[in-house]
Amino acid sequence: MVFSSLSFLFCFFPAFLLVYYLTPSRPAGARNAVLLVGSCVFYIIGLDGQWAYFALLAASVLVNYGLGLAITRDKPRAKLWLIVGLCYNFLWLFLFKYLNFLLTGVNGVLGWVSGGKAAVPLLGWVLPVGISFYTFSAAGYLIDVYRGTVAPERSLLTFGTYLTMFPKLVSGPIASYAQLQPEFGARDVSLRQAVDGLKLFVFGMALKILLANQLGGLWSDVTTIGFESLSTPLAWMAAFAYSFQLYFDFWGYSLMAIGIGRMLGFHLPENFRCPYLALSMTEFWRRWHITLGTWFREYLYFPLGGSRCSRGRMIFNLLVVWAATGLWHGAHLNFLLWGLGLFGILTVEKLWLKKYLDRWPVLGHLYMLVLIPLSWAVFSVSDLGQLGAYFGRLLPLFSHAAAYPLDFLKYGKTYGVFLVLGLLCSTSLPAYVYRRLKGTWAGAVILAVLFWLCLFCLSKGMNDPFMYFRF
Repeated sequence: MVFSSLSFLFCFFPAFLLVYYLTPSRPAGARNAVLLVGSCVFYIIGLDGQWAYFALLAASVLVNYGLGLAITRDKPRAKLWLIVGLCYNFLWLFLFKYLNFLLTGVNGVLGWVSGGKAAVPLLGWVLPVGISFYTFSAAGYLIDVYRGTVAPERSLLTFGTYLTMFPKLVSGPIASYAQLQPEFGARDVSLRQAVDGLKLFVFGMALKILLANQLGGLWSDVTTIGFESLSTPLAWMAAFAYSFQLYFDFWGYSLMAIGIGRMLGFHLPENFRCPYLALSMTEFWRRWHITLGTWFREYLYFPLGGSRCSRGRMIFNLLVVWAATGLWHGAHLNFLLWGLGLFGILTVEKLWLKKYLDRWPVLGHLYMLVLIPLSWAVFSVSDLGQLGAYFGRLLPLFSHAAAYPLDFLKYGKTYGVFLVLGLLCSTSLPAYVYRRLKGTWAGAVILAVLFWLCLFCLSKGMNDPFMYFRF
C-alpha cells in the first residue's frame, strides 16, 4: 500500500487517524500502541500475503531491542554484542539483496571455466519492502547505544513503534532514534500542527502524481522506442525528464511522510534541500537524500577517519563510502559504476575543482546541468549494453546518425510543459510560494484543487509505485 493510493487515502489513513486521535495522549504508551498496530497493518497489507517478511520485521524489532539492552548491561562484551547485531542486520540485507548478484558473478566464472556446464541456482526471493531502510535504522540505533549517544530503549513497545512506524518504514526518511526519542512520550497534536501536516502531505502528493508521474511518461516512451533510435536532443530530454521524475517522486514521498509524521506529533527530518541548485556534486549530495548521506557520514565515513587524515586515506574512505552508496541502491553493476563515478567526481572536486565552482556560480550551474542527467543516466539503466547505447546517443561523437533526427519535436509537444514545470519546481520557487500561501485562503484553495486533480488522476489509474520502493 502506498500513500498515493485510493485505499490509503480513503480507507486506511482516515480509520487510523480516527482511532489515533480518539486515543488519549496520556499515558504515552496508548498512542504508541495504536501507531505500532497501525504500522503493522500497513506493512502487512503491502506484503500481499508474504507473511514471512512481516515475521522478519518483527524479529528485527525483538533482536535489536534485546541487543540494545545487552550492549549497555554487559559492558565487557559490549563490542561483541554490537558486532553480533550488525552481522544479524546486514546478513538479512545481504541474503535478500546481494546474494543473487554474487551468485550471478560466480556463475559467470564457473561458466567460463567449465564451458557453460556448471551453474549455481539463483534464489527466487523477492526483496522485502523497506528492508534497506529499517536495517539502517536498526544498525544506527545499536551503534548509537554502543557509543553512548543514546540510552537503550527499555520499552519494547516504544522501540517497536520507532522501528516500524509506517510514515518512514518503507522508504524513509532514515530518522535516527535520537531524533525521535523525545517525541515517543506524551504527544498532544494541535489542530494547527495537524493542518500543517495535511498541507505538506497534499503538496508532496501533487509533486508525485501531477509532476513526477507525467515526466515518467517520457522516460517510458524512450525506453520503449530503444536508445539506439533516439536523436541526441531527445536523449537529453529523456535524461532531464528522468532526473526530474526521480527528484519529484522521492521528494514528494518524503514530504508526504513528513506530513503524516507531523499529523501524528512527530518531526521527521528533512530529506531534500533544493539539490538541483547545487554548484558542485559535493554540495549536491549534501542536499539530496540527506538522511541517507547523514547515515553514511556518521556510521561509515567518520569511523574510517573522514577527511581528517592523509590525502590517500581520505580518498580510500571516499571510495568505500561511495561504493557502498552505489550498492545500497541495488545489486546491479550500473549502481556500482554510478557510485564509483561519483567517487571519482567528488575526489576531483575535493582535491582541486570545487573552489573554482564555488568562486564562479555560473560555471558551477553549467557543470551540474550536464553532470546531473549524465549521472542519473548511469543510475537508471541496469543493462550495460543499453547504457552504452544510451551514452552513444547522449554523446554522439562516434555513433551513427539518428533515424528520426526531429523526433524531439514530437515529444517536446507532449512533455515540454512538464519539463518546464520540472525546471521551475527544482528551484526554491515551490518552497517560497508554499511558505507565502500556506496560511492564506488562496493557499487552501490551491491545495484543494491540487488534491482534486490528484484524485482525478488516481481514479483514471494514472499512478505508479514510488521509485525508491525498490531500493
